[in-house]
Amino acid sequence: MTGFGLASRDTENAKFTVEIKSLNSKFLELSLKMPKAYSEKELFLRNECSKLIERGKVYISLTVENLNGETKSAQIDREKLADYYHQLKSAATDLGAESQNLLQIALNLPEVISYQEEAGSEEEWALIYQTFLDALNNFQSFRSDEGQVLKHDIEHRIQHILSTLDEVARLEVNRVPAIRERLSHLLQEHVGKEHVDQNRFEQELIYYIDKLDITEEKIRLKSHCDYFIETLNHPDANGKKLGFISQEIGREINTIGSKANDAQIQQLVVNMKEELEKIKEQLLNVL
Repeated sequence: MTGFGLASRDTENAKFTVEIKSLNSKFLELSLKMPKAYSEKELFLRNECSKLIERGKVYISLTVENLNGETKSAQIDREKLADYYHQLKSAATDLGAESQNLLQIALNLPEVISYQEEAGSEEEWALIYQTFLDALNNFQSFRSDEGQVLKHDIEHRIQHILSTLDEVARLEVNRVPAIRERLSHLLQEHVGKEHVDQNRFEQELIYYIDKLDITEEKIRLKSHCDYFIETLNHPDANGKKLGFISQEIGREINTIGSKANDAQIQQLVVNMKEELEKIKEQLLNVL
């Protein structure tokens, strides 16, 4: 589920900032960026996130900005610098290339310059963690607000499926008589009315219509939709459960479409399928 949360805290010497962003994902995929001074706290923070965030592709950034103007001391490894420089100079001589700026190039090579990382204090970590909790609270509020919008949209689409199902029921009243009339007309046209055994025709018609009956599918579809709304309104996180129910709704809609044998009903089935696909897309955002 998409989400965003930001929080910051200022002290006399530093500013602590925590930013949390998330995208849709079936599982919790956590990307954590934090100062090296607090790297030993990474496992603790990951465990906290797994308990509080549940799922999503989550990006968390913790930054510490010094406000007293102090800069971290830099150390130059003179041996590495000299070795790189002499190798570059020798290569330039062998190739007949220019040997300008070799020192600058050598300074930018790996492990020549290192910065002393100050150890983080427990007092500072307590402030960072509290800032993290503030950002997480803002993040969860953002998700909750978005969830209410999604809930309203999904509920509206389920109600649209139910109202379409009512329209199917209205059209079905005339479906069986229309099928009977059409089959009777075909027999009279190709066989002749005098050659039609009405008793046999009625028996075959009952068998044929029974295969096209969608009463059970309508009942199950309404039941699944009602259960979907009940689950949607439950306070617990039910994103996966709603996904399973939507699959059952899809099966019933497909069966109605395959058994309808009526152009108008099949058009309504297409409309229900369209609404269901939009619901499934939205469920990717539901925890």
